[in-house]
Amino acid sequence: MKIKEKVKKYCPFCKKHTLQKVSQLKAGAKRGSLKKGSLVRAKRRGLGRGFGNLGKYGSKPAVSKFKRTIKGSKKVSLVYTCSECKKKSMGSISKRVKRVEFK
Repeated sequence: MKIKEKVKKYCPFCKKHTLQKVSQLKAGAKRGSLKKGSLVRAKRRGLGRGFGNLGKYGSKPAVSKFKRTIKGSKKVSLVYTCSECKKKSMGSISKRVKRVEFK
């Protein structure tokens, strides 16, 4: 999808419409090694799923039995930087997009 590099948009900090530079938020935030322990240690400490099936498979087959589909794209998060106060605000594209191109 092609998006304009500069857009006139309302700035919540200036409280007026200003010219704003558009950029894409870099995805891929990883789980920190010290945030509530790593996943393996969290499971050992009992913070994981727990024991038993919690009534999950009484009426339905297990997840491996039926087909799982994966969506091919994600909704893109955009960062708008105000040209006057240089503050950033967030926005997103309402459609699912594989690639964003700024023109």
